[in-house]
Amino acid sequence: MTNNDIVQKLWNLCDVLRDDGINYSDYVTELVLLLFIKMVHENTEAGTLKKHPLPEGCRWTDLNGKSGINLLNDYKRILLSLSTGKDGDGTLVHDDPLISAIYADAQTRLREPRHLEQMIKTLDQIDWFSAQQDGLGDLYEGLLEKNANETKSGAGQYFTPRALINTMVNCLKPQPGERIQDPSAGTAGFLIAAHEYIKSQTDDLYDLTAEQKAFQTTQACVGIELVPGTRRLALMNCLLHGMEGDAEGVVHLGNALGQTGAGLEKADIILANPPFGTSKGGDASITRDDLTFKTSNKQLAFLQHIYRNLKPGGRAAVVLPDNVLFEAGVGTDVRRDLMNKCNLHTILRLPTGIFYAQGVKTNVLFFTKGSAADKYQEENCTENVWVYDLRTNMPSFGKRTPFGEQHLKPFEAVFGDSANDQSDRQEGEWSFHSDKIELPEATKATDENQGVDERMIHSRWRSFSRQWIAEHKGDSLDISWLKDSDSVDAANLPEPSVLAGEAMGEFG
Repeated sequence: MTNNDIVQKLWNLCDVLRDDGINYSDYVTELVLLLFIKMVHENTEAGTLKKHPLPEGCRWTDLNGKSGINLLNDYKRILLSLSTGKDGDGTLVHDDPLISAIYADAQTRLREPRHLEQMIKTLDQIDWFSAQQDGLGDLYEGLLEKNANETKSGAGQYFTPRALINTMVNCLKPQPGERIQDPSAGTAGFLIAAHEYIKSQTDDLYDLTAEQKAFQTTQACVGIELVPGTRRLALMNCLLHGMEGDAEGVVHLGNALGQTGAGLEKADIILANPPFGTSKGGDASITRDDLTFKTSNKQLAFLQHIYRNLKPGGRAAVVLPDNVLFEAGVGTDVRRDLMNKCNLHTILRLPTGIFYAQGVKTNVLFFTKGSAADKYQEENCTENVWVYDLRTNMPSFGKRTPFGEQHLKPFEAVFGDSANDQSDRQEGEWSFHSDKIELPEATKATDENQGVDERMIHSRWRSFSRQWIAEHKGDSLDISWLKDSDSVDAANLPEPSVLAGEAMGEFG
């Protein structure tokens, strides 16, 4: 049984639970409360865990084999004990802050004991040995991805496409000993991908000393998540990938645009996909007083936090909507400040339809604190911005046309091997027909068409000087040059009377 088979088997259970009023999003949370108890049991049985982390009376063996109302009541008791660390009469059951964080305010919405019994039996029937061979963390990731793809209630906002996450990590190339952060962690996909990248470079951490290995599992990665239920999923996800974090776990509960974010240490790497929208008060309000440019736009606030929180030479890759690239006023101020303090070396224009909000157009900004020559430089750090247009003349992505790594590999190829824009880049590496084209030596922008070979206009990969961006775009970074093959050239349309006559003839 493959992980995909297991994911589908577990997902099908939701159809049964609908009778109990459980929707898909609630189901994943409901399942994960049980799944963690089961996985701890399997890891302990396999010898992966030397000590059972759950207290006696709160383990899988305290659930399976039971039925009826006694089973449901025992399950409710277990969740309360894991959450508070105490049983019903106040006796201390455990004092593990991470277990308490995972089960914080955990409650079951199940009302029918037979549904709980069916979930337990299904988990007992799974070939967990095969699942462990493939990786329990990957199984869990599959459930999260399934939830993001299948639901339309906003669950996808916490899940960045795996292919995009991997490309961003591949470009930044995290190294052992570096501090990696995500101020809007969601289910911790970026942090886990960075951790897995380092594992792949160090023979599953075996090349590291005991001290280095401890740093990687407990200190290297830190995230912040505002929503308690999402943070629970993130903590589970991290633990199943061997990431323990500090006493609060890898992902801390809080607001990165509040004091939680202000208290973060400087980072070597920041990877993020900040939530869309504006702040209008409430839990997600912007309360930071250390951000230079005051704004109600959460993305502009997150962007300020990110480039301010990088160490000299630190690097970032951030998913941002189009409005951040062209918004006037404070938006212009923030972009200028970014290009002044950092080397904004690359922008990846993403296709539409790859996030849950179908109409939102997004980009990935890659930048390094300081200039290419001097990481301590604090002014005029951006000299040239390379733009890769993966949006124009691309298919409409969705369930029928999934977005995958094959669409991103050409970008990774032209990005180069350097995480800091030190690679020898050349414009025009790829045309929109996806064939390689030979072009003359790269030419920096001088006018709208940059005065280069006509074929360059059909290239997805071009460079724009900081001076050109200031003079021709007014420091807007919404830079595009490819013409959509399906677009209509309004300048060459017939007279309205002719168009009306054609329409009458077609539909009359």
